[in-house]
Amino acid sequence: MKEAKDMDRIIEMAWEDRTPFEAIKAQFGFSESDVIAMMRRELKHSSFNLWRKRVNSGISKKHAQKRNPDITRFKCSRQKSISMNKISKR
Repeated sequence: MKEAKDMDRIIEMAWEDRTPFEAIKAQFGFSESDVIAMMRRELKHSSFNLWRKRVNSGISKKHAQKRNPDITRFKCSRQKSISMNKISKR
């Protein structure tokens, strides 16, 4: 089982429309199905349903194949640097 702060970060990344499941897999080793199972377990039923509806709506870019191929990074250029699942110190 992941630490609470890692789980919080995974949930946060899953909520972000522009963060693909592949980024979560690269940083935490959680596949899409693992993320879905964790979201189902950790969120209220209504919150989970809203999230799944948004992810499957076509608005979300949660899958790398839906993203613009010119985007090669997993994170926003303004986001704090993340190294090996840890937010780097200021």
